[in-house]
Amino acid sequence: MFDNQAARRKFARRGRTAGVAASVGAALIAVGIGAFPAAGADTSSANRSATAPAAPGLGSAGLMQSDDFFQQGLAPVRATVDLTGKQALSACSGEKTMRELTKGKAAAYADVTWTFDTKGTSLTESAADGSTGTSAASYQKQLDKLVRGCQDEPQGHWYYGKGHTFTVKAGGGSWYPAFNGDGKVAGGVAVIRSGHRFGIVELTGQPSDDPGYIEGIATAAANRLAD
Repeated sequence: MFDNQAARRKFARRGRTAGVAASVGAALIAVGIGAFPAAGADTSSANRSATAPAAPGLGSAGLMQSDDFFQQGLAPVRATVDLTGKQALSACSGEKTMRELTKGKAAAYADVTWTFDTKGTSLTESAADGSTGTSAASYQKQLDKLVRGCQDEPQGHWYYGKGHTFTVKAGGGSWYPAFNGDGKVAGGVAVIRSGHRFGIVELTGQPSDDPGYIEGIATAAANRLAD
């Protein structure tokens, strides 16, 4: 996990604790917002979140699913989904959200925060539907610029490493490894796009010292985002 105090505050602010729990092997529901308890969880009414109507088009099905993490050696425990675009984009962006980035003009939004059974490891993903490929490409460039703003940091501060472009059948984007103040790999971030949908996904902490680990996360996210 990033060891910089400011970064920790950002992660703490962006965390969402109530919401959708993912059972082992189960994917997120394709529509709406709901609570799904993990095995053995308390299912009393006080621990269940209310459901909400799904946004047309882009919904939770366009976000990463539990099966994507198993392929990366991660065991998901809980997922919190929101369709308002109000989740913080990344550690680098602070409190800036997808809704703020698009000035509320996107056709739909979808966010998720995943936690895993590996201590200190979590993932956030924010996506939006730009309605057109041109607008999505413009927002993709803005997100890349935001991420690159955290590549050059003072010694001892966490930072994003060199960007790497990738292409998959559904789309593509760029992924960046993240390093803590000691220069050790500590997750990474990716900016993705598929047609008129775009997004950003960030892994905090990871069970591997290979910076390319985030590439698997990035490609899985881009494939799920396919419109």
